[in-house]
Amino acid sequence: MSDTAVADRPAATEAPASAGRGLAVWLLVGGLLGFVAALVLAVEKYALLADPAYVPTCSLNPVLSCGSIMASPQADAFGFPNPLLGIAGFPVVAATGAALLAGGWLAEWFWAALQAGVTAGVVFVHWLMFASLYRIEALCPYCMVVWAVTIPLFTAVTLRNLTAWAPRLPAGVNAAVAVVRTRHSVLLTAWFLLIVAAITQRFWLYWSSLVG
Repeated sequence: MSDTAVADRPAATEAPASAGRGLAVWLLVGGLLGFVAALVLAVEKYALLADPAYVPTCSLNPVLSCGSIMASPQADAFGFPNPLLGIAGFPVVAATGAALLAGGWLAEWFWAALQAGVTAGVVFVHWLMFASLYRIEALCPYCMVVWAVTIPLFTAVTLRNLTAWAPRLPAGVNAAVAVVRTRHSVLLTAWFLLIVAAITQRFWLYWSSLVG
């Protein structure tokens, strides 16, 4: 590699500062959490396929029932068990975080590809949320771990990319991004509160019967 090419590329030691050490840590931790949840789901799914009488460890009551989720058509949305998507995708996220923490530099095309991945992921988990609440009428605890990981990963990667691409974006978009960055935690809290409210409303009769 020529000296000019090396000079043109950002220094590796600057990567954690430019991408954000917090982002790197969250990509690593979030990717690992998502991978573990997806792996457990896959193990439970194949155990159920091998023995239809098997009761998954996360089937706790009529609402928290992984078995109902795994037996639904939505559990094989692309013709194979959904957890395989997480097993393939989350390690990439975790490896990205580890590379940044190690001082690595990632090309903008990689960030664009990661953006496409987390965007597809957040859309997919919200479709699964809707299906769980209003079609299957059950919740899967391990699936909810994946939901809880995917949403912050999406917002973190999106904010990083919008900031990096700021010179090519309209001024109005940059102003909006700046506002969102300062209220990132508020945005995430509101997002999760809406999900909790939807779950509470959908299964209110069951929750209230436990209290009563």
